Amino acid sequence: MPTLKKEIAFLLNDVARLLKTYADQTARSYGATRSQWAVLSRLNRSEGLKQSELAELLDLQPISLTRLLDRLSDNGLIERRPDPNDRRVNRLYLKPAARPLLEELTALGEELMGQVLEGLDDNSVNRLLGDLGVMRENLRVAIGRNAQQIESQEPQLQARKVAP
Repeated sequence: MPTLKKEIAFLLNDVARLLKTYADQTARSYGATRSQWAVLSRLNRSEGLKQSELAELLDLQPISLTRLLDRLSDNGLIERRPDPNDRRVNRLYLKPAARPLLEELTALGEELMGQVLEGLDDNSVNRLLGDLGVMRENLRVAIGRNAQQIESQEPQLQARKVAP
């Protein structure tokens, strides 16, 4: 039988999966995908990101993001501009045509989250937001610590590998 702490992990995973499904369905009604919506929203917050920075923020593989950006560019919603300091890098910007769609998607997102958070008062929502922020930071620290441990153990791990 799962402990309360494990139950939180299962519930968080279920909520995230269901939220993605609901956002996919909702975005489709506007002719967009959840991934496209996420790209446009991130660029709206931080125009001028490098593709690699955006991929990291969205937790996407660079090749997957490139295809998304190609579609958004072909639809006249974003543009890639050369980085003035590094000619190998493109910076990403929204085009004016993206603004009306973003306004609609933003309103849609507010409505969607209103439904998701129905039954929770403002104090509960603020507490949840704070608690999730703490959990995210705890995970970031744990991931960083784990990466350092793995890196320091790599020679030992390589020595233990058995040849096929």
